Amino acid sequence: MLEKATFAAGCFWGVQDAFDKLPGVEYTEVGYTGGASKDPTYDQVSMGNTGHAEAVQLEYDPDKISYEELLDAFWKMHDPTQLNRQGPDIGSNYRSAIFYHTDEQRDLAEQSRDALEKSGKSGRHVVTEIKPAEEFWRAEEYHQKYFEKHGGDSCHI
Repeated sequence: MLEKATFAAGCFWGVQDAFDKLPGVEYTEVGYTGGASKDPTYDQVSMGNTGHAEAVQLEYDPDKISYEELLDAFWKMHDPTQLNRQGPDIGSNYRSAIFYHTDEQRDLAEQSRDALEKSGKSGRHVVTEIKPAEEFWRAEEYHQKYFEKHGGDSCHI
């Protein structure tokens, strides 16, 4: 049985591409979550007044990849010490966040964040939000699997 996970780590094109490459991740879609606006558009989210983050929601097979392995990939695909930005992308819609679907995911996310912070590997304080998953609004079709459609391989570090 597949399980769901939701992550925000800056530009959702790169996040989706990175998760799509992991064996055991069966499905991904990009969209918006964590804000108050209903059914937001990319333009609205980009303006920064919806409260939503660009995010990726995925379904994974826990017999092939664990939630801990998803977390490890998440920490490596972006800089979790940058508040409301990733590289050249600036704004709360580019924030680092984990939206948990179960209490177990929350606990594992907090343990993982704390271990990263304690290890000193991040170099600075980790600012990643860990919040309950809320309604996920699927982004416009032209954003889905963007790099597969248009080329490119990353908009991240």
